[in-house]
Amino acid sequence: MLPLIDIRVVEFCNVAAGPFCGMLLADMGADVIKVEKPGGDDLRHWPPVSEGFSENFASVNRNKRSIVLDLKSNSDVLIAQRLCAKADVIIENNRPGAMQRLGLGYDRLKDVNPKLIYCSISAFGQSGPSADSGGFDLTIQAISGIMSVTGDETGVPIKCGVPVSDFAAGLYGAYAVAAALLKRNVTEKGEYIDVSMLGASLGISALQTSEFFGTGKNAPPMGSRHPRNAPYQAFKAKDRYFVMAAGNDKLWASVCLVVGRMDLMNMHDYATPAARAQNQKSLAILLEQCFATELAETWIHRFTKAGVPCAPINTFGDALSHPQVEHSGWIQPMTLPNGVETQTFASPVKFDGDESCLRRMPPALNQHYDEIIDEL
Repeated sequence: MLPLIDIRVVEFCNVAAGPFCGMLLADMGADVIKVEKPGGDDLRHWPPVSEGFSENFASVNRNKRSIVLDLKSNSDVLIAQRLCAKADVIIENNRPGAMQRLGLGYDRLKDVNPKLIYCSISAFGQSGPSADSGGFDLTIQAISGIMSVTGDETGVPIKCGVPVSDFAAGLYGAYAVAAALLKRNVTEKGEYIDVSMLGASLGISALQTSEFFGTGKNAPPMGSRHPRNAPYQAFKAKDRYFVMAAGNDKLWASVCLVVGRMDLMNMHDYATPAARAQNQKSLAILLEQCFATELAETWIHRFTKAGVPCAPINTFGDALSHPQVEHSGWIQPMTLPNGVETQTFASPVKFDGDESCLRRMPPALNQHYDEIIDEL
């Protein structure tokens, strides 16, 4: 019994933030009906495409049903309205005002369905000077300040390789919907939820925004380094880079012991966490002189044995084959609608120790039209 097993969600979403939000709710047991435009979600055309079906689309649309509705058609809008009248939750990530113009806005639907929880995900929110502006993960990473701290001080601006603005907004949306459903149990009333990619991006930047509030200074890009801990970064060994994090004096003593440089503990520049953080560039030079004598694997083994957190810098292929990932059962087989057998990273959340299961494979375009219409 998943926690949202009796909840019906209607999703009017495209590409990433909204579909990810819908999938998180679907993973929790909700019946998510994905309303797609003719031609389908744009993500259906993103590579890798396996015999005509996008694995990118599959990665954020499992456990859903698909129906195609042309919302420029009055008859299809009526079907959409009937779906919404029976829904517990609506998720949409269109430009602000678009759903209202279609007759599918919250102000109209709440009169028909007073318990409806309606979540809008957009670039900047539903009101304000930028509300009418569109946005993509790249532009929101730039506007939010995330790109200003990504990379190092010598390079060009770099966005995070994972679309954090998209997926943070989806996470905030799913979290807010779950909270609103709990509140509805008490009030028996629905409500409107406004989630912006900009707000979500700043929300997960709490350490950087608090640094600005506390000092009046912007956090600089630091590569893999940490502003308040050292040694805490990627280091070059004889063959490749690895990371090591010694965030307190006890771990620092272990580092000095492993590298055979106990004299560093008595040096003024490295005697305290604050001093090491302030002088971490010179500290890194000293440590890399030691690390250059051995392979990264050797240093990882030595630090692990000494209890110092460290790790190789994995590719996603490496990460997905990690023994802990296998133990957790996060990678599950998935059959695409065209019969292609593949795999997916399922929900990492467990309830009562049970692994997540795929109740529904990612849908073919309009796969469930007849089924959904029959239910209406």
